[in-house]
Amino acid sequence: MNGGQRIGRGGFLRLIGLGIAAVGVGSALPVRAEGAAPQSLAAYSGNFSSAVELAELDLTTGQLTSTGSVSGVDSPAFLVLNADGTRMYAVNDTEDGRVTALSVEPDGGLVVLGSQPAEASMPTHLAVHPGGEHLVVANYGSGSTAVFPILADGTLGPQTDLVQYEGSGPVPGRQEGPHAHMVAITPDGRHLLVPDLGADRIHVHALDTSAGKLEPVGETPLAPGAGPRHLVFHPELPFLYVANELDSTVTVCAYDADRPEVVPGQVISTVPPGAPDNFPAEILISPDGRFVYVSNRGHDSIARFAVEPGGERLRFLDAVPCGGSWPRHIALTPDARWMLASNQYSNTVTTFQVDPNTGALSPAGEPFPTPSPVCLLLGGTR
Repeated sequence: MNGGQRIGRGGFLRLIGLGIAAVGVGSALPVRAEGAAPQSLAAYSGNFSSAVELAELDLTTGQLTSTGSVSGVDSPAFLVLNADGTRMYAVNDTEDGRVTALSVEPDGGLVVLGSQPAEASMPTHLAVHPGGEHLVVANYGSGSTAVFPILADGTLGPQTDLVQYEGSGPVPGRQEGPHAHMVAITPDGRHLLVPDLGADRIHVHALDTSAGKLEPVGETPLAPGAGPRHLVFHPELPFLYVANELDSTVTVCAYDADRPEVVPGQVISTVPPGAPDNFPAEILISPDGRFVYVSNRGHDSIARFAVEPGGERLRFLDAVPCGGSWPRHIALTPDARWMLASNQYSNTVTTFQVDPNTGALSPAGEPFPTPSPVCLLLGGTR
């Protein structure tokens, strides 16, 4: 499907997945004088239609400027790159979902290579296995996780495995069944963690790379009605932090990589007392592991936590207004000097300067108008 369709643009360079990894596309980057500081980053915003918006982030002022738009990938709710940045993979978050492969060209353009049916409803997140030969996809609607082989040319082969979860939770209308919401690769690359919003669990899998099959190796229940959505690992310590969408909390979990085992610990609210109904979305950690950030939909803020020494506890610092409505995603620049927030309902992306000492956020630039942004990616420097 759509084999060879060009949706390129010379200015769209390399991408960084939200909270996942920075991946370079060496031949796609414009040449800068050796030692010169980068002036800008390419920026990308997706929505639930078939268009994506492109912009450029000024690294001096924090201002976003539109550089055009492209179409050709249906409902790209989340994207990821392979290790060398030459291939991109997108979920097509629809009832009859698909997964699309794209080539990142030397000039930074994109070519649609084709797609495969998800065999499931509403694929919402995906990750490339460290071996580079498999793509793992979380299907929110069906409550399942799937595996697709990545072929030598970067295209996707037919699905090789589909693990269907069971279970439910106490929240009417949201937890009638399982809802896989993310695929998180463990820091050592040996296991996959899948937060299940519908069943209040974190599923742990290994991947049999010879057969393309997922092997369940454990699961951890969280508080009933928590609704685990996304998680992030501490960059150095054996802990992870889970954003719970339905009870507006973060659960701090110890992670034993050898067993492997996830052990819940501290639970802390993402909003101050008396806040309205709130539904956290994205969770990030600063590269130095000192601060955790959570986007709050409802309270319309970005919460900031200090990571206490040892990593096993968070301390709530503040929740600053996001500058719009319903911040579905947040993203840090690679140097952690700037944060961007995608405000889905106000149709804007806002920028914040990050204090390197305190992690505090200060609004910068003017809100950038873009249709219903649901994901953010930041790209190559110029």
